[in-house]
Amino acid sequence: MTARVWNSARQLTLNCEGGFQCDPADDGNWTGGRVGKGKLVGTSHGISAAAYPHEDIVNMTQERAEYLYKRDYWDKCKCDYLPDCLSVAVFDFAINSGTDRAIKYLQKAITGIKVDGIIGNQTIGAANRVPPRKVLKQYMDDRTDFIYRWAQNPKNKKFEKGIIQRIEKVRKFCEELI
Repeated sequence: MTARVWNSARQLTLNCEGGFQCDPADDGNWTGGRVGKGKLVGTSHGISAAAYPHEDIVNMTQERAEYLYKRDYWDKCKCDYLPDCLSVAVFDFAINSGTDRAIKYLQKAITGIKVDGIIGNQTIGAANRVPPRKVLKQYMDDRTDFIYRWAQNPKNKKFEKGIIQRIEKVRKFCEELI
């Protein structure tokens, strides 16, 4: 991984996430992780009240969000050790839907390795041996399918179009890295 890839991934996700929003219909905006549970605080730069109930979301700076991105998403998913196209895809999925899900979907897309949500030597080695274009296609297709299933819940439907557009933007960006 180069600083260029991290900077590109960070900027892509920041652009997709935008600034502060506080939609009461979004589970992530509640400190309890569900509409009506905890306090309605919002999300800023993709840093949600659900994931960070003790952060000052309303006054979140971009610099603080970037620090959390690196520490809690990029580093946790070991994106430095993945092929560039997969590192960006995994990072963005982790911000949007959680690190555990992003990692498990990567392991599933690679096939033939244990799907345990832990990025270890087996996952890193396999990710670097398989054709990245094939894995990226499967990964992004699976991410899209997840959102379509998630949006079957009527309370999530209104978010579907925006997330699908985000996935396609990330897909296109990642394909250019291959």
